[in-house]
Amino acid sequence: MRAFVDRDSCIGCEACVGICPEVFSMDDEGISVAIDGELAADLVESAEEAMECCPVSAITVE
Repeated sequence: MRAFVDRDSCIGCEACVGICPEVFSMDDEGISVAIDGELAADLVESAEEAMECCPVSAITVE
């Protein structure tokens, strides 16, 4: 599974970073970015929680 952030939708609230800092971080523009590559199995659940908590639905985990 991989995590993706729609940069055009992200409002920079940092909820995803608070929930799953192993996968999400903020870039220099204050927009969330996801780690590149496959998610480790133990991070999938927290990445999905971050997706569900995103107030603007900018995160996809697939």
